Amino acid sequence: MKVSDCGYENQGFANRPLDLGATARLAVPHGPLKKDIETDVLVVGAGITGAMMADALAGTGLRVAVVDKRGPAKGSTTASTALVQYEIDTPLIKLARKIGKRDATRAWRRSRLAVDAIAARLGELGVPEVARRDNIYLAGDLLDAGELEREHDARRAAGFASRYLDRKALRKRFGIKRDAAIMGYGNLAIDPRKTTLALLQAAVANKVKIFAPATIVDLDAKRSGVTATAGNGRRIHCRHLVFATGYELPDRVPRDGHQIISTWAITTVAQPRRLWPEQCMIWEASDPYLYLRTTSDGRVICGGEDEEFSDEAERDALLPRKTRTLQRKLGRLFPGIDTTVAFAWTGSFGSTDTGLPIIDRIPGLPNCWVALGYGGNGTTYSRIAADIISGALTGRPDVDADLYQF
Repeated sequence: MKVSDCGYENQGFANRPLDLGATARLAVPHGPLKKDIETDVLVVGAGITGAMMADALAGTGLRVAVVDKRGPAKGSTTASTALVQYEIDTPLIKLARKIGKRDATRAWRRSRLAVDAIAARLGELGVPEVARRDNIYLAGDLLDAGELEREHDARRAAGFASRYLDRKALRKRFGIKRDAAIMGYGNLAIDPRKTTLALLQAAVANKVKIFAPATIVDLDAKRSGVTATAGNGRRIHCRHLVFATGYELPDRVPRDGHQIISTWAITTVAQPRRLWPEQCMIWEASDPYLYLRTTSDGRVICGGEDEEFSDEAERDALLPRKTRTLQRKLGRLFPGIDTTVAFAWTGSFGSTDTGLPIIDRIPGLPNCWVALGYGGNGTTYSRIAADIISGALTGRPDVDADLYQF
């Protein structure tokens, strides 16, 4: 089987804290693939998904290797705006219409558990710039004020802490002139690169091997095991292979219901005295939606304007226009904010019709797994993927695995 030239990423978990004050500036130990190797699990990709996967598998007794064509945390993870939320892109009431109320509630609850698990793990590792943040979900063209109130009721019925703010309450508390909003609680703001590197450092400390740059160009997948061939001809023989490559999918992965979406983002100049009360994360019940958070040094990260992906050159060429649009929308929402741009960037991600990821064995490729279609919940779904796949490989089937199958 030929494998597309993917931009592989990866992540991982360790069993003891790291002194990040001393190690945060050190590169994650890795090197080229100079000889054929054997391992129990090969993780393809060294971004946030691969890092969480490696970390979850480290210390289980399985031998784990990670490969990445670029290097640790050098793919689309660095483009993340890192609003780590349990709220799925698809509202609970709309997801219930797609997959049923019971399964929609299960999916939302699993996302809540995943965010808490991420917070706990990063706390163990002492990862810097991790902050708990509440969330404001604004009425928009996807859910108006009345529908947002029904969404609030559905969340409460499912056991989620939720507060409905009408126009008056929203303006009084946050100075936002919108028809309504829902407040959610206990999400995370993180630095995606530092988080990924910390997880990879933890995985290496637990004997995970990382090889980069190394591009997988061919696979021979059989019931007895998988042989992956790198671009330099070296081979990796493994019992199981996991693709953690983001939107860059290998051949023979089913693409039905999967789209590639591009997003754009800006970071403003530092302005800690101009930020909104409570510094909640903010996003809209709109398509495309706007999303905002603040940074530890008082900047505003603002993103959105999502469009279906065409090609990278075309996507990148839209950056100046998209930047101006984001500035305009940010200034309209908060007239007192200085929208001067310090940084602007764009990135792409995979999405599905339901807003839920695909975390499953690849049909027709024995012993090969893939995690894809994360939408706007990449880090949250990375944790769920790490739990499901590591559980399957170590004889601990996950009770929610059926939610994320092809």
